[in-house]
Amino acid sequence: MAVVWRRARLVERVPQNATARTLVFTVPGWPGHLPGQHVDVRLTADDGYQAVRSYSLAAPADGNRVELGVQAVLDGEVSPYLADALPVGAEVEVRGPLGNWFVWRPGRIEPVLLVGGGSGVVPLTAMVRAHRQSLSRGAFHLLYSVRSAEDAWYHEDLTDGHPDLDVRLVYTRKAPPDTARAPGRVTADDLAEATAGLLPASPVYVCGPTGFVEAVGDLLTGLGRDPATIRTERFG
Repeated sequence: MAVVWRRARLVERVPQNATARTLVFTVPGWPGHLPGQHVDVRLTADDGYQAVRSYSLAAPADGNRVELGVQAVLDGEVSPYLADALPVGAEVEVRGPLGNWFVWRPGRIEPVLLVGGGSGVVPLTAMVRAHRQSLSRGAFHLLYSVRSAEDAWYHEDLTDGHPDLDVRLVYTRKAPPDTARAPGRVTADDLAEATAGLLPASPVYVCGPTGFVEAVGDLLTGLGRDPATIRTERFG
């Protein structure tokens, strides 16, 4: 099926933190998508100028409903407008779904490790939600690196105590008072603990800024993980 531009109407905006938003659109004719995929969003100004940016899908397929995670970037051309200025009821254009490598397919039963940095947790949350809907018995482990508790996305989805989801937050700048681990970047020890319950062929999904993804990938291979099992999605 050809990937075409479709009209998308904003129906809801949900704050995630001071600069991050979940945007919910209705997209007539949406063909569905897999958790982990993304879309292109196109804005067109009154003078005809167009800007296109890519955003991850934050939820599994649900009819014509499309949920995106948008982090407002300082001095950004598109993200601040989408995050805070696009009126509910207004339309943009979306093209997708895009990407077939960084996806989790419902029905798989092996344990999975998700490693997210900052807004990189958005497509991983789509996988978590799809995993719950599919009633898969394979355990999900999420290692989420974030500056502080105030910066975390999807707090309710990731901290509800679901028995098949193990979540560990790694704070890089400021940790809550009751956190035993000192603030700092993800280490080999963090990943060794996170991979302890995986099988040799278990997939590992890593998403975040380029530097974060490369560092985590190097640590994983240093721990003996097969590079063929490591799937990455990066930005910035």
